[in-house]
Amino acid sequence: MATKILIPTPLRPYTDKREAVEAEGATVGELLADLTKRHSGLKAHLYNEQGKLRSFVNVYLNDEDIRYLQKEQTPVSAGDTISIIPSVAGGNHPDDECGHVVVCSTGHLGLRCCCRTT
Repeated sequence: MATKILIPTPLRPYTDKREAVEAEGATVGELLADLTKRHSGLKAHLYNEQGKLRSFVNVYLNDEDIRYLQKEQTPVSAGDTISIIPSVAGGNHPDDECGHVVVCSTGHLGLRCCCRTT
């Protein structure tokens, strides 16, 4: 079963600039695995080195955050839509590798926050 996945602007360079793609799977986790198999450049932006979904990547099934459902084990049905929404952070942080996502003026998604002010 193919499910529509909405891709945020900063990640579209990894999906041939498409705002929506399809993936197959019975759960959100299976869909994301199929998505990163079809569009391998997304994997580093969605998952950490341990293979866990990055904390700043928010995934919604229709309008519900999967963290409040069954996380990646959340089942999907025909007609469902998955949305990937990266968190955006800024401000002063004592650590250059705080893990916050920043979107620069050119629309690129940053995996590390370099938000120290000088």
